Parts: sequence; C-alpha cells; structure tokens
Amino acid sequence: MRKVWLTVLGGLLSVVFCLSVAAQTPVLSDGAGDALIKSQVETAVSLLAAIHARQQKGEMSAEKAKELAAGLLRELRYGKEGYFWADTTEGVNVVLYGRKDTEGRNRLADKDAKGVFYVKEFLARGKTGGYVEYLFTKKGQTAPLPKRSYVLLFKPFGWVVGTGYYR
Repeated sequence: MRKVWLTVLGGLLSVVFCLSVAAQTPVLSDGAGDALIKSQVETAVSLLAAIHARQQKGEMSAEKAKELAAGLLRELRYGKEGYFWADTTEGVNVVLYGRKDTEGRNRLADKDAKGVFYVKEFLARGKTGGYVEYLFTKKGQTAPLPKRSYVLLFKPFGWVVGTGYYR
C-alpha cells in the first residue's frame, strides 16, 4: 500500500509542478485560454489514468480508486481560480469544487439562463474532447457569467472531466 501512495504522490507532485508553471502563464486571448484549459484537463485525466493503472494492477479496488481520484480532483487547482469538475456519463456530478449541494446529484436537467443544457453538452463534447460555452455563476457571486470550458471523457471511470475560464 505504501508503494501505491508513493506512486500517487509522485504523480501528484508532477501535476502540481505542471500546474504551477501553467499558472504563471497569463491568459492573453481566447486561443491562449483554450490551450490552457485543454492542457489542464489532459493533465487531470492523466492523473486519473495513473490511479486507474494502479487499480488494474490490483493495488486497490475500483471503489477505492474512484474515491482517491475524486478526492485529488476535488482539491486540484491551477492559477488563481482554476478548478476541475467531473460528471458521470449519466450526468451525476462526482466533483464540483467541493460543493456538497451538487456532488452526487444528477445535473442533466441543469440549464443556464439562455437555456443551454450545459451538462448534456459536456457529455456530448467530452466523448472526443471539446469546448462548451454557457453561463455559470462564479463562486462567491450571484449573477451568471459567460464561461468557456474544455471537457474530456475518462472512459475507465465513465467520468467527463472539465475546467474552464470566465470570459
């Protein structure tokens, strides 16, 4: 078990290093913002893949692997405000910035102020990796703001992982 934790810790430290380097890169345009969020999601998914690989080797159960992955994803940050979320392919939220009112809830019916069913869009675009534009309320605020996100499916867990930036 110690070997599992050391491997996960090593992977996490690598992710933190990559994220700290990315955090120092200012987002100057939509193109730069798009590249940043795509690379961040790909890095987060690689963290999930490392955990899944350990589970496949029998070092932990599937349940423990998902529990560990959700915990790490919940705490993973980049820049000043960057965070990640994950929804199952059925639309049930796994992680959203530690929001207990959302985690575990099916979000398929959630729509923004313009009528965009953004979770359905996440699931559709996540299959191959893609961007979604919608309105979402920033933490600590009350009015929804335009947001652009990148989402990608991590098939072994059946999770669509995403992050985004406010425009």
